[in-house]
Amino acid sequence: MRSFDYIVVGAGTAGCVLATRLSEDADASVLLLEAGTAFPPPLARDPLAWPALAGTEVDWRYTTVPQSGADRQQLPYPQGRVLGGSGEINGLTHVRGDPASYDAWDEAGAIGWTYESMLPFFMRSETTLGGDPAYRGQAGPVPVDPPATTDPLWEAFFTAAVEAGHHPNADSNGPNAEGTSWSEVTVRDGVRRGAAEAYLAPVAQRPNLTVLADAAAVRLVVDHGACRGVAYRVDGHTGVTYADREVLLAAGTIGSPRLLMLSGIGPGDHLREVGLPVVADLPGVGGNLQDHPRSQVAYAASRPVGDGTLARRPHVLARSGDGPPDLQLGFVAEPIHPRWMPGDEPGFSVVFALMSPDSRGTVRLRDPDPFEPPLIDPAFLTDDGDVARMVAGLRAAREVGDAPALADLRAGEEYPGAAVTSTAVLAQYVRDTATSSFDPVGTCRMGIDGAAVVDPTLRVHGIAGLRVADASVMPSIVSGNVNAPTLAIAERAASLIG
Repeated sequence: MRSFDYIVVGAGTAGCVLATRLSEDADASVLLLEAGTAFPPPLARDPLAWPALAGTEVDWRYTTVPQSGADRQQLPYPQGRVLGGSGEINGLTHVRGDPASYDAWDEAGAIGWTYESMLPFFMRSETTLGGDPAYRGQAGPVPVDPPATTDPLWEAFFTAAVEAGHHPNADSNGPNAEGTSWSEVTVRDGVRRGAAEAYLAPVAQRPNLTVLADAAAVRLVVDHGACRGVAYRVDGHTGVTYADREVLLAAGTIGSPRLLMLSGIGPGDHLREVGLPVVADLPGVGGNLQDHPRSQVAYAASRPVGDGTLARRPHVLARSGDGPPDLQLGFVAEPIHPRWMPGDEPGFSVVFALMSPDSRGTVRLRDPDPFEPPLIDPAFLTDDGDVARMVAGLRAAREVGDAPALADLRAGEEYPGAAVTSTAVLAQYVRDTATSSFDPVGTCRMGIDGAAVVDPTLRVHGIAGLRVADASVMPSIVSGNVNAPTLAIAERAASLIG
C-alpha cells in the first residue's frame, strides 16, 4: 500500500489550504482525502444561489437532536460535502470578528494564539483591493471585497443602522470590527472563489499532490500511541494508506471529532457505551460545541424589495452590554417567518445573532457505524444569559428596523409584532424562532488542560503523528463568521508543520 508524507483528511476550507501549502515542498508527498464529490453543481459558482444548496448532494444533510432551549426543535445543520467543504455552500461572507475573540483563546490556554499572532495568517490568505496594508492582505489566494454594485435597499439598511447608533466602520476586518460595515465576500468576477477554487485548483496538477474525492475516511490507524495512517472507503471498498510524517485532520467541527471517536480516541465512557475500544481516553473530544444562534425581526414592506443582484450589503457588530462586541445584525430582503421560512409577501428582516454564546453542546456517535450520522447537539439557548442577550439583540434589531431611513419602505412589523414588548414574551419568541448560523466550532479544543484535545501546536494529546487543524480547535467562537478564521488557522498550521 502506497504511503505519503502527509495525509490530510477533509478537503474543506482548512484541508484545501493545508494540502496546497504542504505540497509547496516538492520533496513532500501529500494525499488529500475528501468524502464528497470533486464536482460541485453549477449553482455553487453563483454567489446568489447558495440557499438552494442545503439539502443537496453536496450537503451532509445533518440535523440536530431536539433542542431543549429551542422548544425541542430538530434544526437543519448543513455542512459541505464537496471539495471546498462548507465554503462551497455557505453565504460567502468573510468577516474576522473582533480582535478580543482571538485574545480569548490565549487566555483559555491556547498559548500564543492571539489576534496579533493570527494577523499574518489572515493576511497571507487574502487579497483585498483596499484596506490598510498593515492589516489586510494584498497577495493571498482568496479574493475578499464588498461587491462593487450598489443597491438602494442595502444603502437604506446601512443608513438605518447608523441612525440607530452603530457608527460607520470603513473596514470591519481591520483593527476594529465594531460598527456598521459593508460585508466582504469571497467572490471575484461574479463567481464564488472559496478555498477549493482559490487554493487547490491552481495547484491540482502538482506531481506530489494526490486528491482523492468520494473517499470517506472511516478510521485512523493507530499503533502503540502513534497515528500511522487512515482507512477509507471508496467505491464500496476499504483501503488503507499510511503517513510517513503526519496525519492531519481537517474534517471540520463535526467530522474531525467523529473520526477521532470512530478510531477509539475520545471520552472513554461514551466509546464503551457505543461498543468501541478505547485507544485514548480524551474526554474533550466532541465537547465544547458552539455556534451562533440567530433570529430575526420581520417587517412587511409597502412595495417589493430586492432585485436579485450581487450588491454590497451591510452588517453590524454591536454590544449587548459592557463587554466586547457580541451581537451581529444583518439584513434580508424577505420577511422571515419562524423558523427561517421566507414569506411570499413583500417584506424585509433584520437578523440578529449572538456571537459569544455561553451555551456548550456536543457531537457524539450514534453507534460504531462510520456511515451513520452523528448526534449533533449545539445546545442552543440552554444558558439563560444567552436568551437575555438574544433579547437585547432583538431590541437592537428593532431599533434599526424602525429607523427613519426605512420609513417609506416599512409597512409594519410582522414578527414578533410591534405590540410585543414584554421581556418574557420576547424571550419566548427567541426560543420559538432560533436557528443556526451554521458556524460550528470548538469540538477539538486547543489548550493545555485535561479537557483540551490538541495542544497549541495542534498535536492531539497522547497520540503521536496526528494533528487537527480546522474550526474545531477554536477554544471559543469568534464574533464573526468562521470561514475567515478557519483559513487563518490552516495557514498557521501549515507554517507549524512545514
